[in-house]
Amino acid sequence: MEMNNEWVQDPKVFNINREKAHASIHRYASLEEMHTNKSSYIYSLNGKWKFHYANGFNQLIKDFSNKDYNSDNWDEINVPGHIQLQGYGTPMYVNQIYPWSATEQIIPGEIPEHNPIGSYITYFDNSVIKDNTDVYITFKGVESAMALWVDGIFVGYSEDTFTPSRFNITSLIEEGKNKIAVNVYRFSSGSWLEDQDFWRFSGIFRDVELEMVPHTHLEDVKILTHLNDTYDHAVVEVNPTVIHPTKVIYTLKYNDEIITSQIKEDSTSLQFELDHPHLWSAEKPHLYTLIIEVMDEEGLVECVSQQVGVREFKIINGIMCINGQRIIFHGVNRHEFSAYTGRHVSYEETKQDILNMKAHNINALRTSHYPNQSFVYDLCDEYGLYVIDEVNLETHGTWSEYFDKEHIIPDNNPEWLDIILDRANSMYERDKNHPSIIIWSLGNESHGGKNLYEMSQFLRNKDQSRVIHYEGIFHDRSYNETSDIESQMYTYVKDIEKYLTTHQDKPFILCEYAHSMGNSNGALFKYIDLEKKYPLYQGGFIWDYIDQALYHDGKLCYGGDFKERPSDYDFCGNGLVFANRKNTPKMQEVKYCYQYVDFTINEQEIELDNRYLFTDLKEYTLQIDLLCDGYVIKSQNVIVECAPQHTTTIKNPFVIEDNKEYALNIYLKKDNQVYAYEQYIYDYEPQTVKNSSLPVKVVEDYLNVGVVGKDFNVIFSKQKGLVSYRYHQEEYIRVPVKPNFFRASTNNDVENKYGYRYGEWLTASLYAKCQFVRVVKEETSCRIEYTYDLPRLGDEQLYLTYTVYGDGKVEVDMSYQPLASNIEMPAFGLLFQLYKDMEHVSYYGFGPEENYIDRNKGAMLGRYDYNVTDNCTPYLYPQECGNRTHVKEVLIHGENKVLLLEGDDFEMSALHYTPYELENARHHDELPKAYQTVLCINEKQMGVAGDDTWGAKTHEEFLLDKNKHHLHFVFKGE
Repeated sequence: MEMNNEWVQDPKVFNINREKAHASIHRYASLEEMHTNKSSYIYSLNGKWKFHYANGFNQLIKDFSNKDYNSDNWDEINVPGHIQLQGYGTPMYVNQIYPWSATEQIIPGEIPEHNPIGSYITYFDNSVIKDNTDVYITFKGVESAMALWVDGIFVGYSEDTFTPSRFNITSLIEEGKNKIAVNVYRFSSGSWLEDQDFWRFSGIFRDVELEMVPHTHLEDVKILTHLNDTYDHAVVEVNPTVIHPTKVIYTLKYNDEIITSQIKEDSTSLQFELDHPHLWSAEKPHLYTLIIEVMDEEGLVECVSQQVGVREFKIINGIMCINGQRIIFHGVNRHEFSAYTGRHVSYEETKQDILNMKAHNINALRTSHYPNQSFVYDLCDEYGLYVIDEVNLETHGTWSEYFDKEHIIPDNNPEWLDIILDRANSMYERDKNHPSIIIWSLGNESHGGKNLYEMSQFLRNKDQSRVIHYEGIFHDRSYNETSDIESQMYTYVKDIEKYLTTHQDKPFILCEYAHSMGNSNGALFKYIDLEKKYPLYQGGFIWDYIDQALYHDGKLCYGGDFKERPSDYDFCGNGLVFANRKNTPKMQEVKYCYQYVDFTINEQEIELDNRYLFTDLKEYTLQIDLLCDGYVIKSQNVIVECAPQHTTTIKNPFVIEDNKEYALNIYLKKDNQVYAYEQYIYDYEPQTVKNSSLPVKVVEDYLNVGVVGKDFNVIFSKQKGLVSYRYHQEEYIRVPVKPNFFRASTNNDVENKYGYRYGEWLTASLYAKCQFVRVVKEETSCRIEYTYDLPRLGDEQLYLTYTVYGDGKVEVDMSYQPLASNIEMPAFGLLFQLYKDMEHVSYYGFGPEENYIDRNKGAMLGRYDYNVTDNCTPYLYPQECGNRTHVKEVLIHGENKVLLLEGDDFEMSALHYTPYELENARHHDELPKAYQTVLCINEKQMGVAGDDTWGAKTHEEFLLDKNKHHLHFVFKGE
C-alpha cells in the first residue's frame, strides 16, 4: 500500500493501519524499574529531526522517505514542537472562523489549496530494541494529519490531533540504522472538526516514542469500582486483556501496604472486595495502586502500575452526586498552552497549573476542547480535580451564517459519523481508568443532530460509570437526550433562574461562564449564590484558565501580531492567569467565591457553614485576627470541629470597647495555605479632625491665587485650577489637576459599545472649561471655588472647591448633579499628574489586589503597598487597571517627599499612564516611557462586568448614581 494524498481530504479516511486504542499503560521490565519510573521498554524519539517545509503537495519531495535519500542539507527541527514556532509559516489565532476564511471558499471535507506540509526524518539503531519484543511507534499528538514510513515502506496514516497514533513497525526493523519518515499535513478533512478557539498550528507537538512490548504482555485493562448504598463496602473490578499469559499476579496496595492480591493464569476478570474503603473525591483524592506482574515460562516479563480511585459518580433523583453527595463544580476551562511552546506543555507547567487551581479552590477542570496529555489526568487523580474529558470536536464555523444548513457538521450527515466515533473511542479507551474523569463530553459548539446522539449512545454503551455532557443541544433540541446534563454557556443569572423554575428534568451546569477577558469577572458571586438556591444548579466552569499569548522577540503577542489574517486579535486573552502563569488579580475573587466555608460574623459570634462534602473543619486551623485602623493588634488560633455540610458557631474572642475602626479577619488554614476567609468591619463613628490654627497668607492677582503657609505654598490658576503644590520646597504637581469622568476601556467595555455610550464623558474629561468663581479668605484657611462647564452636556455644571489650611492640608470637595438623570457616567473623580519619582504607594483600603465595586468580595480592608510601575496590570491589551475600592488613606512616596490623602471612602489608582494613554495603546510596549505618576481619586467608577465579552454590561447596581455625585477628601505633603 502507498500513501494516497486524496485521503487528506476524505472524511471517511482517518485511520490506515493505526493500532486500536487502549488504556494508557505504563509498562516496566521489573519492579525496580517501576519504582524508579524509568522503563527500558520505552525509547524516546524526542529531539532534533531533519525537516523540510513545503507550501503544498506540489512542493513535496516524493522520495524523501526512501532509505537511501540523503537529507544532510535539510534543516533541523525540535520534536515535540510546532512548525510555526520554529521559523516556518505563521502561527494564526482565530476563534470560530476557519483559518482559510476570506482566502479560499471551500465546503466541509475539502482542504484549502494552500496546505503546508512538514516532512520529518529521524533514525534509530536496532540495538536499542529489546529482544523478544514487538515494536510500536507512538505519536502522542500531531496536528492535523500524518503519514508514516519506515525505511521507505509506507506504514500508515492517521488523523485526530489530540489522541495517540500508534503503529506496529516490528516487521520493518532491520539491522543497524532504521529511518523514520513522516509527513505532517497542516490541514486535512479532520481540520473541519478542529475549529476550537485557539491558535492554529501544525506539527508533531507531543512526545514520540518507541514502545517495546514483550510477547506475553498486558494489552489493555479496564478498571471499575462499585460501592454499596452506604459507601462502606467496595468492589474493585479488573478486566484485563493479557496476551499469552502463564501467570499474572494482581496486587492492590494503599500507601505502599498490600491490601490484597490474586493470581490468574488467563485474561479473566477479577474482583477485590474492600471494607470501609478510602474513597476518591476532589477533596480526598485517595488512591490505591494496582500492580500487575505478567509472567511467561521464564519468569517476570512485565510490570504495570495503575492508580485506582474508588468512587461513584451518578445522577440520583435528578442531581449529580459524588459518593452519594450533591456535587458543585467550582470549575475552570483550560487550554493546554505555554507562552513559549504553544500546545506543547511540560509536566512541570501542568503540575504548576493543577496546584494553583487547588490553592484557589478550583475543584473541576474541563479539557477544553480536546483530550489532554495523559499526565494531566494523572495529576488530577493525584491532587484531586473533577474532570470533564472532551472529545476533539468543534465545528463552530460551519453553523455560522456563512454556510447553508446542509453544510453543518457533523449534524445528521452519515459521512461524518465514523470519524467522530473514532475520536470518541480514542479518548475513552486511553482515559477510561482515571477516577478524576467523571464526565465524558462530546465536544464543543458543534450544533446538534443525530451523529452526536449516536456518539452519546456509543459512550453510554462503553461506560455506565460516568455521565454524558454536551452543550450544543441548546441550539438544536431535536435530540435532547444526547446530554444527561442541561449545559449552557454564558447564560445570565436571571435567565438561569427562569429556566430552572420551568425545567426540572436534568441537572444544570454552565460549561462556560464568567468570560475572563482582560479586566473582568465582575459580579461572579451572583452565580455562586445560585448553588444555594437551586439544587439542580450544580456550578460551572469559568472561561478560562490561561491567556493564550506567545513570546516573540521578547514580548507577548496575541492574534494578528504575526501579521496573520484573518485574526481575532486579543480574544485569546481570557485567562485567570497570565501567559507566564502568574495569577491575575481576578484570581483573588475566584478564590473567595469558590471557597467551601461561609462565615457569618457579628460582634458576639462567628458562624461557620461547612460546605465541604467530606471534610471536617478540624483538619484546618482557624486564625482570628483583630485589626485596628488596619493593623493587627490581637490574634488567636483555634481548632473548630464542624462536620461536612454542617454549621457551627463559636464565640468571637475579642471585645471592642472604644470608638475606633476595628475589623475581624478570619482565615481557614492548612500548611500555611489559606483556603477560606472572611472579614467583619465593626461599625464606628469617624472622629472629626480639628483643622490647623496656623495662619495662611493669600496672594492674588488677575491670573492666580497663591496660598502660603509654614513650609508650603499652593498656586491656583484662575483659568486651569490647581497647578502647584509645594511642600518643604518640593513640587508635587506636574500639570493642572482636572476632573475626570472617563476610564480606559476594558475588553468588556469595548464589546458593549462603551465608547459610543460614554463618549461624551471622554470629551468632558479632556475639554471641560474651568471657571474661577471666587476666593474666600480666612485667617487660618483660604477657600477657592471653581465651576466646570462640561461640553456636550448642556447647562450642567460641576462644582469644585479647594480649602487650604495653615498646616498645608488641602480639603477637596467636588459635586455634580446632572439635569438629565438617565446619563450614566463611567467614573467621577480628579486626575493628579505627579512627578514620576512618586513611585511607592501605601494605602489603607481594600486589597491586596486590584479590585472594583463588582469584584471586591475577595478583597479585605487592610494596609497594603505597591510600586506604581507594578500596578499596571499586564493584561494583553492595555486597559483600565490598578483600582482599589473603599480607600481611606493613601501615602505616595517620592525621592524626598510624601503625599498623604485621606477620606471616608473613595477609590484610587496610581499608574504611570493617563486613562487616555491606556485607551490608545494596543500593546504595553506602545505605552509612552514613564514620565509621570497619574493618581486617580474617584468617588466611584463603574464595575468591570464579565458575564460575557460580546455585549454584557455592568450590572445596574454597580453603576454610578445617575442623580448626584460627590467626592470629598484631603491631601497634604509630609
